[in-house]
Amino acid sequence: MTTTTATTDRSAETPGAERTVFLLAHTGRPAAIRSAELVVQGLLRSGIGVRVLAAEAADLPLPPSVETVAEASPAVLVGCELLIVLGGDGTLLRGAEFARASGVPMLGVNLGRVGFLAEAERDDLDKVVDRVVTRAYEVEERMTLDVLVHNNGDIVHEDWALNEAAVQKVSPERMLEVVLEIDGRPVTGFGCDGIVCATPTGSTAYAFSAGGPVVWPEVEALLMVPISAHALFAKPLVTSPNSVLAVEVQPHTPHGVLWCDGRRTVELPSGARVVVRRGAVPVRLARLHHASFTDRLVAKFALPVSGWRGAPH
Repeated sequence: MTTTTATTDRSAETPGAERTVFLLAHTGRPAAIRSAELVVQGLLRSGIGVRVLAAEAADLPLPPSVETVAEASPAVLVGCELLIVLGGDGTLLRGAEFARASGVPMLGVNLGRVGFLAEAERDDLDKVVDRVVTRAYEVEERMTLDVLVHNNGDIVHEDWALNEAAVQKVSPERMLEVVLEIDGRPVTGFGCDGIVCATPTGSTAYAFSAGGPVVWPEVEALLMVPISAHALFAKPLVTSPNSVLAVEVQPHTPHGVLWCDGRRTVELPSGARVVVRRGAVPVRLARLHHASFTDRLVAKFALPVSGWRGAPH
């Protein structure tokens, strides 16, 4: 399952063992600073250690008992049972980089606008702390993408994504000419602004803005969504999770650029080939609620549902 809802009950962990939580926050926002202070105070009162990056600690009003680490690498999460991330979508995706590389579950608190990756909102901070203290949360795995860039037959770049890998044009005055391939066979070619290859988790992000379908997280699939394609057949495609997607940048077109989760980028020369497949390493998310994805979708997008009466009994 794309989010292999392989849920794990954290209440089974050994009681009495020393516990540490890593906190990652967008310290450029006053709301994040205040939220971080409240979370830290609540965890420390309950005897749970807190670890933060030294670069962020300088902006946070933290007591001396909070552990600080200088290196911003996944190794700093060693010994932590949870990664709590406070911020918007960009901060949550930054946290996903730590979560994937370390295997530590990420619990997101949304301080931005939509925050589909977040499990809680700013008003839920007391509940978040209580659930962490009592281990009343579950863990599910979300599918990722492994991304390879080939040029002249050589692999020139390797990357990954939780939401999407997007091949985009660079020159605003010219389209990017591409050919799409699925499982080793060509599908179609056209000029466009780009192509988004996404996971179901990313179906509500860039792929959604490009006109792609919303895919429920428990569905295992890969998406390929054209951006402003100049073609008769340029519909979003949904494939098997085991399919291998490829986007070839035609030799006669201007160079493009690859963005992974809008955070990591590399230039694509003319003739480059981007290959996307299911990632070998998932991202683990901590979940506090059992609400359906339908309810989450309605709440996050403020969808109009007034007048609904439900199915007859």
